[in-house]
Amino acid sequence: MAITTQAKRPSKAVSPKNSTKKKDGEGASNGGAIEHNKEVYQRWFRDMYLMRKFEERCGQLYIQQKFGGFCHLYIGQEAILAGISEAVRPSDRMVTAYRDHAHPLSLGTDPKFVMAELYGRKTGTSKGKGGSMHMFDKERNLFGGHGIVGGQIGLGAGIAFADKYRNEDHVTMCFFGDGAARQGILHETFNMAMLWKLPVIFIVENNKYAMGTSVERTTNVTELEMLGASYRMPAETVDGMSPELVCAAVKRAADRGRAGEGPTLLDIQTYRYKGHSMSDPQKYRTKDELHEYQDKDPILHVRNTLLERGWNSEEELKQVEKEVKAQVEEAIVFAEESPYPEAHELYEDVYKTEDYPFVKD
Repeated sequence: MAITTQAKRPSKAVSPKNSTKKKDGEGASNGGAIEHNKEVYQRWFRDMYLMRKFEERCGQLYIQQKFGGFCHLYIGQEAILAGISEAVRPSDRMVTAYRDHAHPLSLGTDPKFVMAELYGRKTGTSKGKGGSMHMFDKERNLFGGHGIVGGQIGLGAGIAFADKYRNEDHVTMCFFGDGAARQGILHETFNMAMLWKLPVIFIVENNKYAMGTSVERTTNVTELEMLGASYRMPAETVDGMSPELVCAAVKRAADRGRAGEGPTLLDIQTYRYKGHSMSDPQKYRTKDELHEYQDKDPILHVRNTLLERGWNSEEELKQVEKEVKAQVEEAIVFAEESPYPEAHELYEDVYKTEDYPFVKD
């Protein structure tokens, strides 16, 4: 991840207000965007294209039964991670739910290790023991994907508490979906995080349908930024199809956290082009709605920006695309040629401490 080189901006948060029901995307914060140079857009293009092609191949491999378990694809949501990469530091922390293949890729984890984890191989990010829903990378401060809906919300606050307790200058990004926003742990965590002014950014990756039921059908509070209101937590609604606007919002939130001002809630409105998981028939939404969001595709936006500003030619971008596709194919070969964990691995990494005193024969 790259540290933003922009000057520190004053904290700016939108207080939740009562309002009439909004259309999709309406009310998202469009102000305070940071100007970015050619190198940032080039990095965004490569990184988002890698996420997209990696996930597309994952879907194909899953159908071919190359690996099993559940598989939740991030396709369409790439602008969130791209924008965040320019707003925080490599030492900052990240914890997320089970739609987590793209998160380690955005942090710089080699795709071959992520693919090997999907295949359940020893060379995977979790030694093949976690699979699709449990990607970790300790060296890059990725504290994992988690399968319990909303369970990582409390963990995110706990990580931030540890950093504050040790007087370490880090911010934790805690991701969860719009469905997890209805879990009780959210309210307990928000209360403590505000009380203790923890340096955590609660990020709703709001793709509008949770597992398959729309926000409008599951809650009277459709503007999810309002969830922070009763705790006086600063909150914003952000256009999650724009890496520029995501970057600006996360930068404001990170500045607040580092200044000791506590947590921020970001309702980042995005859209997944695929179903909740590979088994989802997606009967709850229309093709017209899907195409509407695909017209706002963040990768296409960044690609067009590079061309329109004369920063890259069509041939140069096609070369990048070719290189990324080759990188993904190399990751597949690596995964398929990697060994499975040996039987003794079942008993290792269960406890960090050897001779754990509470284990009895």
